[in-house]
Amino acid sequence: MQAVLIVPGVGPRPNCVSLRGEVAVLQKLLQSHYPTQVHPITLSRNILLKQHKSLFKWHHFEPALILLCVRWYCRYQLSYRDLEDMMFERGLNVDHTTIYRWVQRYAPEINKRIRPHLKLAGTSYRVDETYIKVGKQCKYLYRAVDKAGNTIEFMLSAKRDVSAAKRFFKKMMRADHRRLPFSISVDKNAAYPDAFTTSQDEKILPRDCKLRRVKYLNNIIEQDHRFIKKRVRACLGYRSFDTAERTIQGVEAINMMRKGQVKRLDRSDAVGQAKFIGSLFGVAT
Repeated sequence: MQAVLIVPGVGPRPNCVSLRGEVAVLQKLLQSHYPTQVHPITLSRNILLKQHKSLFKWHHFEPALILLCVRWYCRYQLSYRDLEDMMFERGLNVDHTTIYRWVQRYAPEINKRIRPHLKLAGTSYRVDETYIKVGKQCKYLYRAVDKAGNTIEFMLSAKRDVSAAKRFFKKMMRADHRRLPFSISVDKNAAYPDAFTTSQDEKILPRDCKLRRVKYLNNIIEQDHRFIKKRVRACLGYRSFDTAERTIQGVEAINMMRKGQVKRLDRSDAVGQAKFIGSLFGVAT
């Protein structure tokens, strides 16, 4: 069915598929002819068309293309230049620095919007940290999963001490999809017992929760680090702490979706996952 714009005093304008520029021009025309009235631009069948007041305003590319690049970068072992070449093969001239800015802008937003759609995690937690190279230094990525390997929370920290462990416990207990833990399994890191006891005293962790320092119980989260480490190796590390933090948010969010943590979405349904990411932003893919 052909979309036709109906504007008082102007007449129909067929074949208006891209409405971003058309809406702006027509709104100015309406204001010049009818300065005291508000005339919404409508399609046939009385469907209201509003200006796209979203996170994608003023971008030169379609929102579906932007989300595609961000999702591919966070999901697969691709560099920004790899994505630039892939888009060029499809007739789109997108610079790798543009894709970098898209990832920095929309990766944290994907992590934020995916949280209400996650399934509830288990009550047996596995907590561990792994190093991430930022510049010439190593930073630490704290991560928590349940006994089934489902991600509960993560946090990038500059240090690996009692204060960092306490901040991670506090952030972990604020996760929307977590259950109250019955036990938390950690490795032999000396910072965890003090952070655990202090967190219980401050009523961050429940009193009946137990801390287990058994090495083999953390095999689940040690294996789960692999997906994050592969992505870090593909991008050859990060130059700044803020860049690493924003990128890892998108990588972890896509990893949760890949593991089947989203409600009513199968882990092997790649098409459904792409549509789900688009639905978070109201974009048809």
